[in-house]
Amino acid sequence: MLPKNQIIKIKYFTARVGARPGDPDQPVRQQTYFRALRTIPSLEIHFGHFLSHARWKPLANPQPGQNLYAEVIITEEKGSDVNLAAHLLHDAHRGLFDVGVLVTNDSDLVAPIKMVRHDLGLKVGVLNPHKRHAAEIVQHATFVRQVRKGVLSQSQFPNSLTDENGTFHKPGSW
Repeated sequence: MLPKNQIIKIKYFTARVGARPGDPDQPVRQQTYFRALRTIPSLEIHFGHFLSHARWKPLANPQPGQNLYAEVIITEEKGSDVNLAAHLLHDAHRGLFDVGVLVTNDSDLVAPIKMVRHDLGLKVGVLNPHKRHAAEIVQHATFVRQVRKGVLSQSQFPNSLTDENGTFHKPGSW
C-alpha cells in the first residue's frame, strides 16, 4: 500500500485469547496465527492481556414484566493500545523511522500521533481496515488510507507454512 516506503520493522500488538464455551479451539488457532506471524523476519509480537468480569447491563428490548437488566461477562483487552503508543513514541524519539504507520481506527492513539507529528516532526500514517475513519485520526495523521478487501485478500498467509519446527497449516475456520 505504500510502495515508496521500505518496511524496517513490524510490531504487532495483541493479547492472548482464552478458550470460550462456544469456541474452545480459539487459543489453538491464535497460536497457529502467531506461529505464522513469526515466519516474517522483521516482525515482533507484543502482548497485552484480557480481563473478564461479570457486570449487570440493561437489556436493549426488555419484555413486559421481565427484569430490565442481565448479568453479562465483559471481556476487555488491556495494554495493547498503551504498548503501541509507547513503542511509537519511543521509536520516534530514537529516530528509528521516517514514517510510522499504524493499522488502526482507534482514536485513543491520537495523542501519540500528534506528539510524533508535531513535537518530533515525523510522519505518521494510518491504514484503516474499516470504511469509516475516526475523525480525530483523519485530522491529525499525516495520511489515512482504507485497507481494501482486495489488498487484504492478497495479504493472506498461504495454506501451509514452514518454520524451524516443520510445516503447519492454516486452520479451516480462518
